[in-house]
Amino acid sequence: MTDLILSVLCFAVTLGLYYANKRLYRWRRTLLFMPLVFTPIVLVVLLVVTRVSYQDYIGETHWLLWLLGPSTIAFAVPVYENMAIIRRHWISLSAGVLTAVTVAVFSSVWLARMLTLPEEIQRSLAVRSITTPFALAAAKQEGGQPDLVALFVVITGVFGMAVGDLLFLRLAVRSALAKGAGLGAASHGAGTAKAYLLGPQEGVVSSLVMMLAGVLTVVIAPLIGRYMW
Repeated sequence: MTDLILSVLCFAVTLGLYYANKRLYRWRRTLLFMPLVFTPIVLVVLLVVTRVSYQDYIGETHWLLWLLGPSTIAFAVPVYENMAIIRRHWISLSAGVLTAVTVAVFSSVWLARMLTLPEEIQRSLAVRSITTPFALAAAKQEGGQPDLVALFVVITGVFGMAVGDLLFLRLAVRSALAKGAGLGAASHGAGTAKAYLLGPQEGVVSSLVMMLAGVLTVVIAPLIGRYMW
């Protein structure tokens, strides 16, 4: 199979499965059929059955991963359009982002150490709560493994989408600001998509917190790598 044919097939199958999965999820809204869960499972099965290596697949579809960067930046548009909300709550949002990044990094690393996981996994888990483009950039600086980082980011996002509403209900969180900030800080892009389903204010706040948390983590990544290992 030539590289061109393999590239076209990988592209067509990935997009085709994703859009088919979205239609399936509209029909049956369960955790298993969420596009971020079911599509990767089917892709893995197909790669195993067709004996296409992961390296070949990711090599032919790496530009889809690259598109995560522009799509993340696109979240800045609604943030710009709602600057009044940000100016009104900038102190609370700044404190929340700083707290979220600190808790996410330290809790992930120390839990991994308690479970005696290898250092490579510890470094990869440290950036699990920020969106993929920022997580990969931060992982390079602190020695994380890119493939593991991407996996942990996806798992974190899916988990946040799945249990976010339940946690808000159990903790009696009613503030749109708090819901958006929580989803953006803990579950990055997936959480932000969920936040926009809850309401425009939740989505705007989630977008802002997601981007700020990502930038802050990338900036302090060298310090994390230096002082935690």
